[in-house]
Amino acid sequence: MKTVQLKKIGNENLKYISEEITLKEPLVLVFGNRYMLQDKNIYDEIKTVFPDGHLVFGSTSGDITSESVDDESITITAIEFEKSSFVIKTTNVLNNENKINSFKTGKELIKQLPQENLKYVFVVSDGSFVNGSQLTKGMNAATDDNLLITGALCGDGSRFEITLTSYNEPPKEGKIVAIGLYGDTLEVSFATKGGWTPFGPERIVTKSQGNILYELDGQPALDLYKTYLGEKSKELPGAALLYPLKVKSSDEKKSIVRTILNINEEKNSMILAGDIFEESKVQLMMTNVDSIVNAAELGASKALEYRNAKPELAILVSCIGRKLVLDQRVEEEVEEVLEVVGKDATVCGLYSYGEIAPFNDEVNCQLHNQTMAITLISE
Repeated sequence: MKTVQLKKIGNENLKYISEEITLKEPLVLVFGNRYMLQDKNIYDEIKTVFPDGHLVFGSTSGDITSESVDDESITITAIEFEKSSFVIKTTNVLNNENKINSFKTGKELIKQLPQENLKYVFVVSDGSFVNGSQLTKGMNAATDDNLLITGALCGDGSRFEITLTSYNEPPKEGKIVAIGLYGDTLEVSFATKGGWTPFGPERIVTKSQGNILYELDGQPALDLYKTYLGEKSKELPGAALLYPLKVKSSDEKKSIVRTILNINEEKNSMILAGDIFEESKVQLMMTNVDSIVNAAELGASKALEYRNAKPELAILVSCIGRKLVLDQRVEEEVEEVLEVVGKDATVCGLYSYGEIAPFNDEVNCQLHNQTMAITLISE
């Protein structure tokens, strides 16, 4: 595996982070600031550098390399696989008979990929219109429970306005890109880790619809949430990213963290990043910088645990909520991962609106919030 990384900050020209190498038909991951990806010239500029490259774009809430975490930039990671191959398929969640059906979109997307010898899929998804939990359920439905899928719902800083994705075209809204990897020697491992601690009483969801939470214990959910936040409730919806919900469905063995993306004052409800079902048990969560950084280290160790070969590529997908907690210390969780996986691996990734990966020690992918999802790849 050969890799090259470039960075574009503001109006500067593209600059090489690593040594300039000529790559043959590389996979080119382009993660960065939404406004910069909207520049009409950005696609042509990158295509000029990689004329035979397969360009996959995704907007972020911060792009990640081993060097830094940046908000006002674009990071380009070009990868030439020497023993493996890849196939890329796309769909648009907005083109589904004029009705957004994230489950159907996810299922059809994975089915587009040739299934023979398919080892792994990395997904770069719209983060505005898609229902991430339904997307992952649809993708799982297209497999025989033996296909590893990780990825991200794209971000837009803390603005939550527009997210952009694309494959071999200028970035646009609603697109979902699936990159299927094939190869006998391909080794892919993963882990997810949060570092959040529940607090306060456990409550029952008594009214919900899809990803909208209306009532807890028969009371308006938003009123209860504001009561716990106290003075911080004046900072909603932004403050909600700092206090996600631990959710455990009655038919699920494990709990999952759900970010609150927005609130509806008129309906006294909260809009979550994924589905929340009636009769689920929920609890508020909180964290601090040290807990998040420690979780990143534990996640990296878990991803390395059963590997045979050293990782050559590390894809890190972390959550915008974690970034807000880390603030000026945001690079520390990346540094902890680097300490574990080693300096030889090329690191790329993004801060997202949702992390796609299985629970540890499982195969079916899930939508996570407030986690660091680590994927390690070697040939």
